[in-house]
Amino acid sequence: MRAEELVPGFTPENELERRVVQDPELLEGLAWGKPRKAHPEGSIGAHVADLLERLDASGVQGDERAWLRFITLVHDSFKNKVQEWRPRTGENHHAMRARRFAERYTDDETLLTAIELHDRPYGIWRKMKRTGRLDRRRLDELMSRLDEPERFMKFVELDGSTEGKNPEPIRWFRDQLREWREAA
Repeated sequence: MRAEELVPGFTPENELERRVVQDPELLEGLAWGKPRKAHPEGSIGAHVADLLERLDASGVQGDERAWLRFITLVHDSFKNKVQEWRPRTGENHHAMRARRFAERYTDDETLLTAIELHDRPYGIWRKMKRTGRLDRRRLDELMSRLDEPERFMKFVELDGSTEGKNPEPIRWFRDQLREWREAA
């Protein structure tokens, strides 16, 4: 299958997108998935299509658009490679698998870090809700790795804007980011 079939409405906009959507590993990941709680749209390709549509509606242009589009194409496309019998951390987390894939196409560390960490704010928030305590060390580590926190936040907001996603973790992370900037 072609990316244009897996991601309804998608047309590559630059050479990097043209190259990455030719990769069979990415195509396999885009085809994977079925409707579930946080992703009622089903396949990863359908999720990507929804995000790209939202990005189009936002009016973002230029380098920022290209940056957000690349993350959108890759960020969840390796959930199919996670080994369910192992802990979903480190190299077995879908985001780290996506980063490793993206490293074959770019050396933009800000972009690679955003792919790797895109679910980290939600994970920290979820742990806080479960335990009643903020894992300050983990939050500080996340913040220290963000070279462009505002750009990262734009992707977190985009990814969290889809149907089935709880907006509370995004509001929480936006507040954390503001407090972190004010303290710096």
